[in-house]
Amino acid sequence: MSALAVARAQVAPLPPDTTQSQLIYFSSTSENTSRFVAKLGRELARIPLHAKDAPLLATRPYVLVVPTYGGTGGEGSVPKQVIRFLNDPQNRQLIRGVIGAGNTNFGDNYCMAADIIAAKCNVPRLYRFELMGTPEDVARVHNGLDTFWTRLSQTQK
Repeated sequence: MSALAVARAQVAPLPPDTTQSQLIYFSSTSENTSRFVAKLGRELARIPLHAKDAPLLATRPYVLVVPTYGGTGGEGSVPKQVIRFLNDPQNRQLIRGVIGAGNTNFGDNYCMAADIIAAKCNVPRLYRFELMGTPEDVARVHNGLDTFWTRLSQTQK
């Protein structure tokens, strides 16, 4: 084992960063999804971009906003960082809905990550938008989230 490998093996994993945000998102280095969610004017939590960063742990129900990467037939569509996040049982248990970001150039794979996550986690896909979204997308998602959380709170009483 090299000295670097030994040093890496001795580093304990970082404890998770916890969040009470009801809107959790992932954005790649393009920052398209990040720019969209920032326009919503809500408390946000971002899934870490790099594996070396502390993982994110949700502490209350949330909606996930996720981009789709190209990929054929869905393979490779869900970002690895999002898969890692949802592999935590607590994060998977607290997801209540998903919003997809994508590029219509992907054809049938447009916003496929949201569809895959919705199916696997048995939650609704609430909305889809292209790239950074339009002002209409921002208004619809903002208002839709208000309606979604109100209805959800009424059904859980």
